[in-house]
Amino acid sequence: MVIQIEKACFDYSAGSPWARTALQGIDLDIAKGQFIGIAGTTGSGKSTLLQLLNGIIKPTSGCVSVLDMTIRAGEKAPKLRELRRRVGLVFQFPEQQMFEETVEKDICFGPMNFGVNGEEAKRRAREAFDIMGLDRGLLQRSPFQLSGGQLRKAAIASVLAMEPDILVLDEPTATLDPASRRELIRLLGRLCREQGKTVIMVTHRMDELLDTADRWVIMHEGSCVYDGTARELSGKLGVLEGCGMAIPQPLRCWSILAERFGLQEEEPCYTAESLARRMAGLRKLSERTHPDEKREQRGGGLCAKSC
Repeated sequence: MVIQIEKACFDYSAGSPWARTALQGIDLDIAKGQFIGIAGTTGSGKSTLLQLLNGIIKPTSGCVSVLDMTIRAGEKAPKLRELRRRVGLVFQFPEQQMFEETVEKDICFGPMNFGVNGEEAKRRAREAFDIMGLDRGLLQRSPFQLSGGQLRKAAIASVLAMEPDILVLDEPTATLDPASRRELIRLLGRLCREQGKTVIMVTHRMDELLDTADRWVIMHEGSCVYDGTARELSGKLGVLEGCGMAIPQPLRCWSILAERFGLQEEEPCYTAESLARRMAGLRKLSERTHPDEKREQRGGGLCAKSC
C-alpha cells in the first residue's frame, strides 16, 4: 500500500474553546496505481483528508503512512520536504498558485525549488505540457493569457513537473465547461493507467468520474461511510441519500433498468452515453418480445420518464 491511514482524527483549533472536529477515526488503505474518487457534502472532511496526505496538517490522533514516511500524532513529522515532492497536491483553484511572468517559469519553479537545475526543469516543463496535451508555444505566455481550461492544465503540469508518485487533486474540474471537464478526467485517467500514478481526486460531480475511478470514498461529518467500487455503490444508493448527496443520474436510471429487466448482476451504466445505448438495446429487445405493447409500457419509455 502506498497510503495507510489508521484511526486518524483531526481537530481544528485543538485544545481551544473553538475546537472543531473535521475528521474522526479514518481508516483507509490505497494501493499503488489506483484512481480514487472522494465525494461528500460541503464540510464532510474531504479537503482536510487530502491535506493529511502531504503533511500540510498532522493528525491530532492516529497515524498516516504515505510511501515510506509515517506521520504520527504528537510526534515530529519526518522528511516533510521529500513527502511534499512525492505527493503532488493540486488545490481547488490551482491557477491561483501561478505567479511567474511566464508559464514556463511557473512550472520550473517547483522542480528548481527541490534542487533540479534549470535545463532539467525546462525539460520537465515541456514533458508535463505534452502529457497535459498543451501546445508548447503557450510556455512563453503569461499565465493570465491562457483560457480557463489551459490554465487549469498548466497548473496541474506544474505539479507533474516535480515527478510525484501520488497526485492529489481537490475539485480540479470546478468552474470548467463540460468539454474541458471530460478532457481533464481523460488525461488524469491516462496518467493513472499508463504511468502508474496513484490519483486521488475530490469531486462534487460523481457522474463525471464514475467510469474512471477504481474506488470511491464517501465522507460524511468527518467519517468515511463508504469505501468500495462504483458497481458496489450502485446497489447501495441509500448511502448517498443518507449523506444528503444527490444520486448521480446514470446510477439512478440504471437502478430502474436493473429492476425492470433483472439486470442486477450486470455491470452498471456509468455515463449518459452508455445508458442511452443500453436503453436502445433493451427497447429493441422489448419490441421483439412484446410487439403489441404500448410505448409507455416498454423499458425505454418507462426509464425515460423515470429518469
